[in-house]
Amino acid sequence: MPRTFFVWLTMAVVFAGVALAQQPAPAPSAPEQGEGPPIRVLVEEVTIPFIVTDGRNRLITNLEKEDFEVIEDKQPQMVTSFARETDVPLRIGLLVDTSNSIRDRLDFEQRAGAEFLRNVLRPGKDKAMLGSFDSMAELVQDFTDDLDKLVGAMQTMRAGGGTALYDAIYFASRDRLMQEAPLSSSFRRALVVLSDGEDNQSRYSRQQTLEMARRAEVMIYTVSTNIRGIRMPGDKVLTEFTNETGGRYIQPQTWEDLGEAFDSISTELRSQYSISFRPSTPRDGKYHEIEIVSRQKGVKVRARRGYFATRPLGALPPAETPASRR
Repeated sequence: MPRTFFVWLTMAVVFAGVALAQQPAPAPSAPEQGEGPPIRVLVEEVTIPFIVTDGRNRLITNLEKEDFEVIEDKQPQMVTSFARETDVPLRIGLLVDTSNSIRDRLDFEQRAGAEFLRNVLRPGKDKAMLGSFDSMAELVQDFTDDLDKLVGAMQTMRAGGGTALYDAIYFASRDRLMQEAPLSSSFRRALVVLSDGEDNQSRYSRQQTLEMARRAEVMIYTVSTNIRGIRMPGDKVLTEFTNETGGRYIQPQTWEDLGEAFDSISTELRSQYSISFRPSTPRDGKYHEIEIVSRQKGVKVRARRGYFATRPLGALPPAETPASRR
């Protein structure tokens, strides 16, 4: 049975259409104390997960609601709730570059990725999926909390072909993470991408892919496979994805440092805040820029840079026609 992301696309569109036709929009529910509020709901409230670090990139986890304010389109917003989130269920997509350019480094990727999954997943609560991409994006293992299945699938990956990085992020965001963890749910959605950032095979452009990641409200972490000690064009691409979605770009100095990079991501996923506010702007279906500002000096806030103000009956728009330009 083919396991490419293109199979997901066909199935996801069919089932999503049936579900939207048969079911009314879910009523919003209030967040329970200690469980983070939902990422987004179709009411006049928006929730943003975020991370706070000091000047040495060390996590700060003891701040309060009064330490932050939310700015949307340059206007202060009314904060409605605030939470420290250490126990939110995770839905993680791990995307591994298996193109020819990393053939000699695939073994390091497989070992570090397997150890990351062992450290981050809590069976019965968290789930992960595994995807690879060379000339085509492929689903290697769908969402599961079975570590043996995930680690076994990791070992089956082989290198070869070009690089369809954008397609892999696009399909994983839309067809897997949004299906497994809908926007109205309280799951934390994250993509961890191992790649050099180069793309020469994707059907979707970088801008289309970034917009889809924004719509899916996926936090993207990128681990560069470039260990030359200098930033390459692909590293700028990886940084853009992380900056826009509130994740983090990591460039290990050696292949042996991959494990440390994954440990850092695992810690961050368990050490986040969330803040909710009621927008002063209308639900117009457009993308609105936001900023979470700390009133404490010497700290840095990392969060996605905006959200789509979904209309009351808003659903994900139809799939775009793949751009002819990159």
